[in-house]
Amino acid sequence: MARLHVYGDEAGNFDFSRNRGASTYFILTPVALVDHQVGIDLLELRRELTWNGVDLPGAFHAASDKQAVRNQVFELLGKHDFRVDTTILEKAKAQSQVRRTEDRFYKYAWLYHMKYVTPRVIRRDDELMVVAASITTKNKRSIFTEAVNDVIEQCSPSSKFVVACWPTASDPCLQVADYCCWAIQRKWESGDSRAYDLIKGKLKSEFELWRWGSTKYY
Repeated sequence: MARLHVYGDEAGNFDFSRNRGASTYFILTPVALVDHQVGIDLLELRRELTWNGVDLPGAFHAASDKQAVRNQVFELLGKHDFRVDTTILEKAKAQSQVRRTEDRFYKYAWLYHMKYVTPRVIRRDDELMVVAASITTKNKRSIFTEAVNDVIEQCSPSSKFVVACWPTASDPCLQVADYCCWAIQRKWESGDSRAYDLIKGKLKSEFELWRWGSTKYY
């Protein structure tokens, strides 16, 4: 029996329109870890950078970190063994009932992701801990946590699991997921694959959910 830890982050927003600022894709990117050494080393990197005079006002966050910091984080990630899986949803291809509410769309993404991933990473007698990056308000966090919990109940081969929803800044392993998700988003949203190329060796699946669909609903 083993315990697997899955830390998930997402990129994109719930703006289902062509408005400026609306993302084209919603991208879910959990990372699977058998131990937490990468998180331990990420905290040590933060201390070392601070000692060397680098201004880090908060936790690592790929979108806002300076490029020099990103370079060192990606270098560190490259030294560790973990699994990355990502599911990409082109939002305009989502039918109206799928995007009726934010939590319904969020749950839909997790469901199709975990239906594929869990049979490949966990056995019936294993234990599973899933931590999703918390988003929006406290009330929404509760709803989204319940959504993920329901998904794991449906998809996990093991009945020994726990689901949590934490702020990304609270755990360095969520920051690992943030970096991987950001790299994948840069490739899909803007065609910039420089960061993606640094983590693609750990990427076990990259699934575009509606790849074969051609209808766009807005």
